[in-house]
Amino acid sequence: MKRSGGLWPQVVSFENLHRAAYQVLRGKRGQIQAGEFFSNLEGELFQLQRELVGHYYEPGPYRTFWIQDPKPRLISAAPFRDRVVHHALVNVIEPVYERRFIFDSYACRTGKGTHKALDQFVRWGRSTRYVLKMDIRKFFPSLDHEILKATIRRTIKDNEILRLCDLIIDRSNEQEPVVQFFPSDDLLTPLMRRRGLPIGNLTSQFLANVFLDSLDHFLKERLRVRRYLRYVDDFCLFHDDKAYLTDTRAVVSEFLAGLRLRLNEGKSRVRRLKEGIEFLGFVFLPERIRLNRRAVRRQRERVKCLQRAYAGRSIAWDEVKSSLQAWNAHSAYGDTWRLRGDVFEAAVFCVGDAARPPELMT
Repeated sequence: MKRSGGLWPQVVSFENLHRAAYQVLRGKRGQIQAGEFFSNLEGELFQLQRELVGHYYEPGPYRTFWIQDPKPRLISAAPFRDRVVHHALVNVIEPVYERRFIFDSYACRTGKGTHKALDQFVRWGRSTRYVLKMDIRKFFPSLDHEILKATIRRTIKDNEILRLCDLIIDRSNEQEPVVQFFPSDDLLTPLMRRRGLPIGNLTSQFLANVFLDSLDHFLKERLRVRRYLRYVDDFCLFHDDKAYLTDTRAVVSEFLAGLRLRLNEGKSRVRRLKEGIEFLGFVFLPERIRLNRRAVRRQRERVKCLQRAYAGRSIAWDEVKSSLQAWNAHSAYGDTWRLRGDVFEAAVFCVGDAARPPELMT
């Protein structure tokens, strides 16, 4: 494919930086950093523009914290101004990659997302006997910087864009340690190669798609797999022949080793679809779809946290209602009418003597 250049002026244009600032602001209006940045918006944007054009832009330090979702994950939050740069970059290079990405890659793409991926999973799941469901062991902490940079250069030839991509990758903070050996490695190779992208960055999500794009094309064009979809590092192949999927798994494992990645062995196997397959927080059965138990437990805990925060007057009713409506809309994708009724029956929010039921189900 022809490489793309001449993109840098679009990235550093005031209009693009202005648009990026408002993209970052979504959901962040109450944060101190957002308020400080927008209190002098034009000045901040012109300063960012000067730094980017003059090659003296330097990313700031990450704020890190751990979450349990359901396993421990290290989340890294970049400073507000760095997130503006991330959005400005992705705004320009995303259309270049959109022309390359396969149709059935669903994460971090306009017009795609969780529910579109689930729709495709259900369509193929109801007309196929087996699924090979795979994910990658410690995906984000394992992403190899050298391979990622080479992958970007196969599509982008603009030196200024490449310089900014390299800077963002090189300034990634330390992730949880992952030591994995591959063919031809010596004892020190895993320690010498820099790895890992911070979970929480828009650029990390986007570059994860770029990194695995070669896998998508290998499966679709070289192996001629017809029914294949991917959401970040969760990917599924559907077929009526179990032996075919077992053989394909071995080929995929070998291909990923070339990217210095390994399958999560415990979760990467061939299953009958009628057994009930978990995918993106739902459990698929031929006759129905339900939320998995972890998702239900997390929401019940979330409701209790919202109740305490509302009772303590630390959040407004509009914030509570917005959070519950979002979960209601998401969970309504499955056969969850009774479950949602149970959750909302317990979701009474009180301040003093005033009580408010959510009344959200539709």
